[in-house]
Amino acid sequence: MGGWSHIAPTVTAAFLASIVEFVEALTVVLAVGSVRGWRGALTGAGAALVVLLVLVAIFGPALALIPLGIVQIVVGTLLLLFGMRWLRKAILRAAGALALHDEDAAFAKETAAMRAAGGQGAGFDRVGFATAFQITMLEGVEVVFIVVAVGAGGAGLMLPAALAAVAALLVVVALGLMVRGPLSRVPENQMKFVVGVLLTAFGSFWIGEGIGVQWPGDDWSILGLVAGFLFVALAAVPLCARIARSKAVRA
Repeated sequence: MGGWSHIAPTVTAAFLASIVEFVEALTVVLAVGSVRGWRGALTGAGAALVVLLVLVAIFGPALALIPLGIVQIVVGTLLLLFGMRWLRKAILRAAGALALHDEDAAFAKETAAMRAAGGQGAGFDRVGFATAFQITMLEGVEVVFIVVAVGAGGAGLMLPAALAAVAALLVVVALGLMVRGPLSRVPENQMKFVVGVLLTAFGSFWIGEGIGVQWPGDDWSILGLVAGFLFVALAAVPLCARIARSKAVRA
């Protein structure tokens, strides 16, 4: 059961984080394909996915050559910083102090940019390829980091984390084919809120593991950290909302 307490948050964090990143990439790829044609858009996105798979194949096994304590401290610190960044934005968006991410607006903006880039001509569309490749790499690198990071904290976690990311990719692609438009109904901010809590909890746990902290209940402490960070984050939402309203009144 202790193993499941470790694997379940790992899979959840990898899956939800990958969903968010792939949805943002899908929006741009759809804009490129609808304006400039699908050949450049799909080949660009496909090429980026191949590069990302190579990165996972290289860096995943390479971490096994480094002492686990060092990996836990370094990766835990990066996860903590990464998770706090996601959580900060999610709290501010939930409080109304920061605008929610709008996939429809992002799609319209990218579509206008693709039209402004001019016609694709008779040959291969380098603009479409480069745009799709760049956004897929940009969002995919974050997915790779999260998968490698949450999978590096313990034995047997890399494969579940990687499978969760692949499952997220398949879900987003399937939804994109069905909707044939930006996935604006995906609750992105809520997902970022949950992922921010999970990554922050993982980071704290693995930093403690790396420096020799004896967590009560071993892996079960991860669930306690998740609950604690979630409570603090939820309590911060109304506080940030009051601060934002007071600033608006003074302005």
